[in-house]
Amino acid sequence: MIRAKKKNIFAVCDTEIEYAYNFMEYLMQKKNIPFEIQAFTSPEVLMDFARNNEIEILLISDKAMKEEIRNLPVRQIIILSEGVHSPGLDQYPTVYKYQSSDKVIREVMACYGVEHEVSMAQNGVIKKEMRVIGIYSPIGRTQKTSFALALGQILGRDHAALYLNLESYSGFEQLMETHFEQGLSDVLYYARQENTGIVYKIAGMVQTIQNLDFLPPALFPMDIQTTKYEEWIWLFRQLEQNSNYEVLILDLGDGVADLYQILDYCTEIYVPIRQDIISAAKLEQFESALQMWDSVSVLEKIRKIRIPFYAAGKSGKAWAEELAWSELGDYVRKLLRGEDSG
Repeated sequence: MIRAKKKNIFAVCDTEIEYAYNFMEYLMQKKNIPFEIQAFTSPEVLMDFARNNEIEILLISDKAMKEEIRNLPVRQIIILSEGVHSPGLDQYPTVYKYQSSDKVIREVMACYGVEHEVSMAQNGVIKKEMRVIGIYSPIGRTQKTSFALALGQILGRDHAALYLNLESYSGFEQLMETHFEQGLSDVLYYARQENTGIVYKIAGMVQTIQNLDFLPPALFPMDIQTTKYEEWIWLFRQLEQNSNYEVLILDLGDGVADLYQILDYCTEIYVPIRQDIISAAKLEQFESALQMWDSVSVLEKIRKIRIPFYAAGKSGKAWAEELAWSELGDYVRKLLRGEDSG
C-alpha cells in the first residue's frame, strides 16, 4: 500500500441541466479521472459550495459565468463555450461544448496541465499499489498486441487501466485509421524534464477503447530507444503515486533500453509463445540470457501463454473493440480465472 493524494474537486457548471448531468455521469464512469466530481446547474449554488470547498478546476458555461465567480478560490477556470462568447472571458482557456465528452475532458486536462505543474504532495489517503503487467516475447507474430489490448479492456471493466505500447513500430495510427496529435513521445519529453504535472498532461492525451485508456504510441523508434531506464521508472512511479490507474499494461518490444530491468519492474509478465522449432530456440536463448544476466527474478514472474489465432473481422477502432468479445477475449477471461494454464 502507498499513500496517495486526496482528490481535488473538479466542478462543472452549466444551466443546461441535461448537459451538466450527462457530462457528470460520463466523468463518474471514467475511473482514471483523479478528481472528485461535482456538477451544478445554478451559479448561485456553485458559489455557496465554493465558499466552503476549494475547487481545483471549474468548467463553466459562458452563460453561467458571473462576475462574482471570478473572485472564488478556484485554481483553474475553463470556459465551456458554444462557439462565441463575451470578449470579457478571453482571459480564460476555452473548450468547445458541442463535441464528444471524451474530447472535452482531454482538452480540459490539457489546459490544466499547461497552466500548472502541480505539486503532488501526498497525504493520508491509502491507495493500492499499481499492478504492472509486462507483455513481451522474443518471438515474432505471436498476437502479443492483440492479447495486450484484449487483456486491458477486460481488466478495465473493474479497474482503471492504462495501456502503453513500447514497441519501436506500433503501427497504431494505421491500425486505428486515425491521426493522433500527441502521445508517448510528448510524455517522454515531460518525463525527462521531471514535470510534476505529467499525470494531467497524460489525461489530456489518452484515448479510450471501451474500458481501456491508451496513450498514442511513439511516432519514431528513437523516442523509445533513447529513453533511459530511470526515465521510464520515474514515469511509472508518477502514474502509480499520482493517478487513479490501478493497472498499467506495458506492451514491450526489443527497442526498449534496459529491457530486462523494465521486465523486472513488472509485477507479472506474460510471454506469448509458438510451438515451432525456431520459436522454441529463440525462447531458449532468451531464458539463457536472463540467467547469464542474473535476472532470475524475471524468469520467476514469466507466464508463457499460447494465444489462439484470431482473424480480425473489422478494421480501425472497431477492430480493437472487437478483441474483448472474440475467441481471444474468451481465452483471456479463462486465463484470468485460472482455467487455462497457457
